[in-house]
Amino acid sequence: MISNVVSLGLPVGEKLVIPRNRIKGEARDNGKRICIVTGTHGDELEGQYVSFMLNKILEKNKSKLHGIVDIYPANNPLGISTIYRGLPGYDLDMNRMFPGSSHSSGFDYMVKKIYEDICGADLCIDIHASNIFLRGIPQIRINENSVKTLLPLARHMNMDFVWVHQAATVLESTLAYSLNEAGTPTLVVEMGVGMRITKDYGDQLIDGIMATMKKMDMWDGDEAPIKPPIVSTDGHVGFINANESGLFIAYINHGRRVRKGEIIGAVVDSLDGTIKEELKSPVSGLVFTLREYPIVYNGSLIARVLGGL
Repeated sequence: MISNVVSLGLPVGEKLVIPRNRIKGEARDNGKRICIVTGTHGDELEGQYVSFMLNKILEKNKSKLHGIVDIYPANNPLGISTIYRGLPGYDLDMNRMFPGSSHSSGFDYMVKKIYEDICGADLCIDIHASNIFLRGIPQIRINENSVKTLLPLARHMNMDFVWVHQAATVLESTLAYSLNEAGTPTLVVEMGVGMRITKDYGDQLIDGIMATMKKMDMWDGDEAPIKPPIVSTDGHVGFINANESGLFIAYINHGRRVRKGEIIGAVVDSLDGTIKEELKSPVSGLVFTLREYPIVYNGSLIARVLGGL
């Protein structure tokens, strides 16, 4: 059943509507609810495919579903329609505004209604992509404050690895942090690249969602084999940044294992044909983030390498 979580008035008689599709199982109702959330950043589209496929699968198999699945495909429809990360025209990052405020009549109120609608779920899966500059393998990111609750759930999600990161002040205004603080377990999925859909990654996540629902006694359907993830912390991650400006050319494929000191790519000058800098991996491990957009400047992030494997 499609309904509106919140509706805000816009100029020229238009409205900003945040939709939700609620799919109720026809099997035994165990009282559980899972929320699939995406589209908070308008330039991250990987979750659109996941939302489409989950709607398709669950609508055809309600007899195998216990409880409720709520799907929020477009938390930031203005951003999605304009290919803009934040709220267009306002220079606001929607995922830095939670939990919002009921005393506001604008975007703070919209954010609050979304937050309240999800609160109380047994699990929320908040799907993101990387930006347009970087491509990431399928991963779950967990704040170290919530690791005891979230890591057992993350192990069933069929992602390549789980990154347990340190708490940071900026994270306190995200949807995931706010929901976890309120007692609603929320996993943050990061995968793919901005403004694109990576079908293989989406299918991998869908298998993980169905397996997690099976573990939660919410799904009686088939379950694909799930691979255990690598679990890492900030201390295992090596960062590679450019020291020169120019054109980045990768020498390796994304998702490959590299050795410490191995050259992963170069920054070159397309005007005179010179190599300005060759970039080496600081650790041996898995390249889980790699530069997608080739124009780089001093300090631009080129890659993240997961060491300690």
